[in-house]
Amino acid sequence: MKRTGLLTILIAMASLASVGGQMAAQTVQTVTPAQPKVKEITPVARPVPFSLSGDVKQQPITFRTVDQMTRKDRDLVADAESSISERAGFIGLEFNGGKWSYEQVLCPALPNHILLRFTRNNGTGDESIFSASIPRNGDGRVRIVPIRLRGYSLFSPAPINALTISAFNHIRAEEHADTPPQWLGTALCYAALAGGHPESPLTAEADANQKFQLAMPAKMEIPARGNVALSFAEASATPRPMEWTMTFDRKGKLLKATHKPAELIPSKLVHPAPMVVKGSTASPAQSTADQAPSK
Repeated sequence: MKRTGLLTILIAMASLASVGGQMAAQTVQTVTPAQPKVKEITPVARPVPFSLSGDVKQQPITFRTVDQMTRKDRDLVADAESSISERAGFIGLEFNGGKWSYEQVLCPALPNHILLRFTRNNGTGDESIFSASIPRNGDGRVRIVPIRLRGYSLFSPAPINALTISAFNHIRAEEHADTPPQWLGTALCYAALAGGHPESPLTAEADANQKFQLAMPAKMEIPARGNVALSFAEASATPRPMEWTMTFDRKGKLLKATHKPAELIPSKLVHPAPMVVKGSTASPAQSTADQAPSK
């Protein structure tokens, strides 16, 4: 009797173990490992603040006398004359002393501003120059860039001066451009504002008429990381061509400018070698003399 009871208990325990194993197996089967989450990351293209399309040779800097200016531009200059006088006097440019003349600097990269070059010449070595910008649409203010006072720089030279760089950044911000500007036109505008007289510089796509390229062509450097550099040579500068370089951040803000003598491409004039007749070392005169009949 005891043996039968013990056997019954063992069978019952085995049945429970079997059921528990099936339940455990079912529990393991219903738990699935979580799928790894994959996030696709698209490489971000670093922006370039200038247009990379179009013909850079279509944006030259030109100068107009007062008589060549449009009536509308002359009226805007007249309205801004008091502001120009006040700001130039504040910097110490002696605007109310002596006779000043001005010309307009046409800069296609800054279409919403009138740029002017003011000059007062009291003789050799006594020349005063400054630039002024006037917003066409009234969104902004008159800005002055001192270049020289009686032959000397008021501060550091205008091409590298922090005041020039700051004024240029403000002028560009007041443009409210919808599209990125041409890079070479922007560089030329800065040079003109800082006292240069840039013409259309040599480019990498120079035409056949540019036979003697003594200066390096204009270029834009876009590194994988970091800032963008624009450079060109001002061939008309005296006594020798000058090289301008401007460094912009990726948002288009001018950070630094340099102005130094341009590195010229060495050139050498080669005279053609005299023609030599094969099989003869005599000169043409000697050959003629040898062929003359003897008397």
